[in-house]
This record gives sequence, structure tokens and C-alpha cells, in this order.
Amino acid sequence: MSAETRLVELGLILPHAAAPVANYVPGVIVGGMLYISGQIPFDVDGTPVRGCVGDTLTTKEGEAAALRCALGLLAQIKAALGSLDRVQRIVKLGVFVASTARYTDHPKVANGASDLMVAVFGEAGRHARSAVGVAALPLGVAVEVDAVVAVHDG
Repeated sequence: MSAETRLVELGLILPHAAAPVANYVPGVIVGGMLYISGQIPFDVDGTPVRGCVGDTLTTKEGEAAALRCALGLLAQIKAALGSLDRVQRIVKLGVFVASTARYTDHPKVANGASDLMVAVFGEAGRHARSAVGVAALPLGVAVEVDAVVAVHDG
């Protein structure tokens, strides 16, 4: 089953691919690999999901924010490739979690993004990953996720 079909079956609608807000591009393709810039979480109404996991947000709320980031990644992938079906494999996700100094469940937050990639791409969605805590993220958001994607020629 294609990734595009899985997305529909999951009842997910991709947001518009966000335009860059500084001096960078959303994605770069080099040597069959697509590098997607970090995506931040937006609610369905377009409001950034702000907060600090372990303080103003729970782990579950952080996980939901990571899922919103992953939807942004999928939107950027589709914008860059024309179709999610050109994805050969999700190679790596980098997950940054705005959290308190004592918070240690970053991998649980990151699962919000990872689980979506596996749901959409199946085994090709399984990936290497980093999940780290940071003091602050752009616009005060809770999570930011970037990606490296192997691409089918097309």
C-alpha cells in the first residue's frame, strides 16, 4: 500500500508546507537524500504549540506536539518530492524537546513523530533517531523535529 493511501486511511490531512522564516530552505536533495529543516508544531488552527515539557506540558502533550511536527515534515517531504510515494526510507529524525533540566522522558515525546512515520511508511518508516532536551526553541514551541529521507528516483 502506498504512503499516500495510508495517510488517507489514517484520516490525516497534511498542513501547508511552512515557508522558511529565516535564511534557510525547507529541504535540500543531495545524492538521493532529502534533508528537511526542523519543523515546529502547529495546532489545526495554525497556533504554535508552546510550552516546556515537564513544566507547563505533560509528556503526552509533548508527544502530541511531536506528532504535529511530523505532519509538518510530511508536508515538506511532499512539497519537495511531489508525492510521499517517492520516499524510499525515513533514515533519521532529530527531535528537540523544550524541557526542564530534570526531565528525562525525551524518547517518549519523540515517539509522537516516530510512530507517525511507521504508520505512514511501514518498515520504511523505521529510522535512527536522536531525542534531546533543550532550554528553548523558536517561538517558544515545545518540540522541533528534522529529518533525513532516502528518495526513490522519479
